Amino acid sequence: MQPFHFNSSGHLLRIGQQEAASLGEFLLALRVCSDASIFQHTFRTLQEHHFIRERFSNDFAQWVLAACNEPGLAERLASVDVRQFTSLRAVRERIVAIVESHLKEDQGAGNRHASETFYFCASEVVVMPTTFIARSLPEFFTSLANVSIHSIYHHFIEARLRLQLTSNDFSRWLTEEAGQTEIARSVNRIDIYMGTMEDVRRQIIRIVERALN
Repeated sequence: MQPFHFNSSGHLLRIGQQEAASLGEFLLALRVCSDASIFQHTFRTLQEHHFIRERFSNDFAQWVLAACNEPGLAERLASVDVRQFTSLRAVRERIVAIVESHLKEDQGAGNRHASETFYFCASEVVVMPTTFIARSLPEFFTSLANVSIHSIYHHFIEARLRLQLTSNDFSRWLTEEAGQTEIARSVNRIDIYMGTMEDVRRQIIRIVERALN
């Protein structure tokens, strides 16, 4: 069994080439921005959403509401559940379809200027190792309780970009190294929208604890 090395990560946020000062420009930019930018404004904003509950869970919906004053479109964008998708291409296509549909229903909306420009961003990830290494399921259980929230986020959310949304680092190790396929599936089914990263940690711990007892 290969050990599980718990890492954390920091992010260097970079502004991309695309920006939008109207919904029409927003739609054009959505079609050509990088996959990393789509991930930034949907998955990575979950981390902030866990601490600021009144915000929508993705940046696109937040901007459409706050800068474009389009609450209906914002609600539709916020309703996109990224857990249903197995590729960032599919996430992009769904968001594009929602905006296209709205602009067909309200043809004047595409040219109305937003109160703030939306800048499409992406992050460069700086991986930072921790002292926690698990060589068995009991050690994995113990480490989960002691690593930082940033490590939980890195392995449970951040890893999805690298793994093309199919899984997370915890589930992958549990399947490929620990031979715990059912535990891995249970961990991967944890709702990333409900609760905080601490809630996610507690749920993973409970799942692993049940397997150990």
